[in-house]
Amino acid sequence: MVKEISFSTGDFVVYPTHGVGKVLSITKDTVAGQELELIAVRFDKDRMTLRVPMTKAKKSGLRKLSNKNIMDTALETLRGKSKAKRTMWSRRAQEYEAKINSGDPISIAEVVRDLYRSQSQSDQSYSERQIYEQALGRLANELAALEKINTQDATTKLCDILQLAG
Repeated sequence: MVKEISFSTGDFVVYPTHGVGKVLSITKDTVAGQELELIAVRFDKDRMTLRVPMTKAKKSGLRKLSNKNIMDTALETLRGKSKAKRTMWSRRAQEYEAKINSGDPISIAEVVRDLYRSQSQSDQSYSERQIYEQALGRLANELAALEKINTQDATTKLCDILQLAG
């Protein structure tokens, strides 16, 4: 039995490829002759609205915000040692992108941890920096929504954890 996820207007949700958004509405609409129940999700950062059929919500990866336990595990992951493999950057970059787009906060925290560089470490390449910032932004947005703080404060909290661990 597949457990249905229920969403309500005003809920914060996570869509794997776009991050945290807010449910604007749940409406019935006729598309191509079929009546569908659609969830409209607003992503302020990207200035876009996504409409997902309720029947495809779970398969698309749309989910409610993580609970505190999952976020605590993600924050604990940041404190761990980097497990970056010594494979070619192009292969690692693909793996990191897949982890970010999974929408899983623990996987995203692994990317942030592995790509974090302290002041004393060598510089990152442009693409490493881009992926790091994308992962950090995704994790900070979910942490901010979960803890009801602004994204900048969430980013600062994540960076403080990384500096203490590093």
